[in-house]
Amino acid sequence: MDCIFCKIVAGEIPSKKVHEDELVYAFHDIHPMAPAHILVVPKKHVPSLAHVVAADEGVLGRLLATTARIAEEQGLSQGYRVVISTGPQGGQTVDHLHLHLLGGRQMHWPPG
Repeated sequence: MDCIFCKIVAGEIPSKKVHEDELVYAFHDIHPMAPAHILVVPKKHVPSLAHVVAADEGVLGRLLATTARIAEEQGLSQGYRVVISTGPQGGQTVDHLHLHLLGGRQMHWPPG
């Protein structure tokens, strides 16, 4: 498989790891859009949120719980944003489900 996030999870491409457990891997984005910009990905390859099936419900819960825990660890007590882009019109550029944890600055609405 030629998925950059699968290669990061497998250790084939270096990353600045923030968290790892049996289901989830989190690392700093190499092109941060905020002072804190962390990607949280399932270790299992799922192309996007549109490809989630019932068997993925547990990992989805773990992704969200892990993201909240990382936000706390990163000192984002004033707030943060979690983004899941899905498909080309949603702005998804890597075909592997991932959450963007963004914080450390004022977020605006609409986001873009």
